[in-house]
Formats: sequence, structure tokens, C-alpha cells
Amino acid sequence: MHRTYSLRNQKTPTASDLQSPPPPPSSTRSKFFGRASIASSFRKNAAGNFGPELARKLSFFIKTEKGVMRALEVVATERRAAARQLSIWGLDNDDDVSDVTDKLGVLIYELGELQDQFIDKYDQYRITMKSIRNIEASVQPSRDRKQKVTDQIAFLKYKDPQSPKIPILEQELVRAEAESLVAEAQLSNITREKLKAAFNYQFDSMRELSEKFALIAGYGKALLELLDDAPVTPGEIRPAYDGYDATRQIIMDAEAALEAWTLEAAAVKPNLSFHQTMDDVYEENEAEEAEKEWADEHDDEQDGEHEEAEISK
Repeated sequence: MHRTYSLRNQKTPTASDLQSPPPPPSSTRSKFFGRASIASSFRKNAAGNFGPELARKLSFFIKTEKGVMRALEVVATERRAAARQLSIWGLDNDDDVSDVTDKLGVLIYELGELQDQFIDKYDQYRITMKSIRNIEASVQPSRDRKQKVTDQIAFLKYKDPQSPKIPILEQELVRAEAESLVAEAQLSNITREKLKAAFNYQFDSMRELSEKFALIAGYGKALLELLDDAPVTPGEIRPAYDGYDATRQIIMDAEAALEAWTLEAAAVKPNLSFHQTMDDVYEENEAEEAEKEWADEHDDEQDGEHEEAEISK
């Protein structure tokens, strides 16, 4: 029997891909899975000990996330290998076991493919966090310059209070403070913007991965229902297996469900105890927009009535 290992024979874009195009492949993929632990530890320690002081903590965090991505690569690769082995093992079993394990292998292989896609999206989250680290690094010199001038003024006031350099340094301090003020405001704005964008990206990707995993689990359980697990006595023959069309249809349904999934169709939504649910917030926004549109139309009507009145006069 022909064995299949993937739902992705034609690699057609899914509804989720059309809604939000996938990112480019991650540039941090390891060629040697599971062998980067020492190098990873070295990189993280180096990130925390070198570079601008303001950016060290975030650099350590970003390097740690790189280790998470490497671990995800290992899981995705091993899961695909496990799917192949399951199908190979089932090949020599009875017809029903052989057919069901082959189709289970297809679903498990798809889990690995989805995790592999998640790595690329996870890298985009990590790259976005890097932009915060970069702006932190660019702010550090202005902080250092301001601190240096402040220290020089304090030293001169202690050593030589009448030094003519003090007014010059005080003017330089004013310029340094103004420059630092701009840099700090930029850091504050970019930190909030990029932090929100990065974790929105990650949480949307996690939501997609988890809901697609749940879909695959459901179709996998449907496949298991086609296995006859009733015990037989020695010498008894099980009824002939006729579930090939059913298993094939389950795989086709799974493929269609995965391709049609979008964030708008997500089944799991947060239910906040201290605020409205997500649906309530959306409904409020829609109501506000509708009310605003009605008010605008009402104002237009009143303006039209006033114009007609003026013309009649």
C-alpha cells in the first residue's frame, strides 16, 4: 500500500497564510540538533557580561529565547521522524492497524510541520524584541555622557569651586540632558510599541499552533474509532476491514479544516474576571462606531435642513 507522510503535497497557502503571510525562514536554525548546549550557555553568558550595560539584561533574554528555538527545532524534527516510524511499524500489522497507523503518521507528521512553521514565527517575535535591545544600546552613550559631565562638575566644585571650567561644563550638561531627554523618550515609546508588537506576534502564533494541534487531535481520535478493539478468542477471525474510504476522508477533512483556520475563527477566547470578555469589547467598539456613524449622518441631515432654510429665505 502507498504510504503517505504529509498533508502538504501541494504546499498551497492556507486561509491563515492569506490573512497573514508567513515570515521568512528563521536565520538561526542549527545544523546540529542537540549539540549547541555549551555554545548556547557561552553565548548567553557573553550577552549578559558584554555590551552596553543598559542592554545586557534584554540581550541575555534574547539569547535564552534562541535556545528555546533550538529546542523547538529538535522537537519538530524528532516528531516527523516518529511519524515515519509509526507508519513503517504499522505496515506489517493487520489491515486495520496498518491503515490507521499510516493515517496517524500523516497527522503526527503534520504536527512536526506546524511546529517547524512556528519556529519561523517565533524568530520574528525574537527579532522584534531585538529592536528594543538596539535602542537601549543606542541610549547608553547619552546616559554615560550626562553622567560623565555631572561627575566632572562635582569634582571641580569640590577641588576648585572658582574654576572657569564649571560654567562651560554646566552648559555642556544642559545639552547632554536635552539629548538624554530625547533619547529616553524615544526608548520609552519604542519599548512599548515593540514589546506589544512582539508578544502579539508570539501569542497569535501560539494560538494558531495550539488550535491546529487541537484539530489534529480530534481527527486522530476519529481515526482510532475505526479500530476494532473487541477481544477475540484463539482461532477466531476478525471481520474484514473496510475503513479505507473513511480514513481517507478523515485526512481530507483534517486538511480542509487546517487550511480554512484563521484567527477570526479561533475557538478559544479569554474570559477576563475583571473586565468584559473579548466579544463584549468587540461589541462595544462596534456599537460606538455605529453610534458615531449615526451622529455624523444626523449632523449631515441637520446641516442640509439649515441650508434649505437659508435658501428658502
